Amino acid sequence: MNFNSLRKEIINNNASVKELVNDIFDKIDHKDPVINSYICTTKNNAIAQAEKIDKLIQNQEKLPLLAGMPIAIKDNICTKGVATTCASKMLKSFVAPYESTASSKLWFSGAICLGKTNLDEFAMGSSTETSIFGVTSNPWDINRVPGGSSGGSAASVAAGFCAAAIGSDTGGSIRQPASFCGVVGLKPTYGRVSRWGLVAFASSLDQIGPITNTVSDAAEILYSI
Repeated sequence: MNFNSLRKEIINNNASVKELVNDIFDKIDHKDPVINSYICTTKNNAIAQAEKIDKLIQNQEKLPLLAGMPIAIKDNICTKGVATTCASKMLKSFVAPYESTASSKLWFSGAICLGKTNLDEFAMGSSTETSIFGVTSNPWDINRVPGGSSGGSAASVAAGFCAAAIGSDTGGSIRQPASFCGVVGLKPTYGRVSRWGLVAFASSLDQIGPITNTVSDAAEILYSI
């Protein structure tokens, strides 16, 4: 699943954005209990976002760059009104009162939030085995790890549970799981992407970046955030 293939479905009237989003949630509901890539999903909000994009399409209005693209967010990045747990018991009930800069730019660009993805607790790990919500498996072989700490983000992309995901990288936490799961992962240059709303690990090294199926999709996200 990549941005171009989804856009073709939408432009050719093969499916509405709402239908595509519902199909993804059906896949998550049936298959993610085995992979455990998501900590939580935000279906109601996602459907509402999809309906807004469908309305723009029906009215033949200009669409933002990422209109209708379904994206997952690593759960150490704040999303207003949605749990931001860092996969830790200490923050299990914490609901962020504000939106991170990176995710707010994604929603402004028309992307759709599917939910929050699993990680090593507080992003301190390289296998996604230390989460209070359980281990994430590699979609290519559920007996193997997806890498980490952005393992849930990489696994969700590789499994087709989203078109792209956002992770964070301090010492390899985007690049390593992307490599384990056979997808594209990029750590941007320091300062290229705002860290506002990212729960810090090592502030001078932390970066928010994309995990995608193609290099061009990663470029689109990087341009947007």
